[in-house]
Amino acid sequence: MSTKRTDSNVYTLVFAVILVVVVGSLLAFFANATSEMRKNNDKVKTQMDILSAMGVDANRSNATELFQTYIKKQFVIEGTTATENDEAYLIDVKKEQDAAKAGKTQRLPMFVSEKDGKTIYIIPVRGNGLWDAIWGYVALNDDLKSINGVFFDHKGETPGLGANITENFFKDDFKGEMIYDTNGNYKSVEISKSNADPNNQDKTDNQVDAISGATITGNGVGAMLKKGISLYLPYFETLKK
Repeated sequence: MSTKRTDSNVYTLVFAVILVVVVGSLLAFFANATSEMRKNNDKVKTQMDILSAMGVDANRSNATELFQTYIKKQFVIEGTTATENDEAYLIDVKKEQDAAKAGKTQRLPMFVSEKDGKTIYIIPVRGNGLWDAIWGYVALNDDLKSINGVFFDHKGETPGLGANITENFFKDDFKGEMIYDTNGNYKSVEISKSNADPNNQDKTDNQVDAISGATITGNGVGAMLKKGISLYLPYFETLKK
């Protein structure tokens, strides 16, 4: 009497193919089923980050409500023209940077908020740290010359060193810093190892203290701010008139 062999190459190959198809189908099903959840999580995270730049603490349960409360208008800026767009916060800044490199027009999202009776303008910035991308938001006071607050994040900076750009002790130093020098020239804010103001009392020096052991990440933050804010200057000039 013959017996069916289950140790042949054909059997192994067929079993492997069936297993791949079944597992692949399950993964595709779960990815599709959770895609909307992931998109919503990304939206809420973006709202939290924008609010954080202006000093509003939010969590995933109240971020959307607080976003709608504080963010009064959203704009997409192209050159000196601003178009109101309630979904400007969904613009992918990296894709817009890539578009600019390809010679296309870069769309710049901007958020106008109100807090404690004051108008705050919030813009995104993105650059490179030591190991990978860094990004964040800069909140400017209504004079468009001084910083109200910042938010920073990263993809892969070193824990305890470059990753400390996310910590309050670093971000708080930016509050009140001027982005123009005393002669009215645009300077942004430099992250300096030789800053002679360790207590950050001088808000007109266009500098904050660097993080010890994170020179390259700090330089990346400085470059990111200088380039990112400069893109908005032509439009900001129209608001000052």
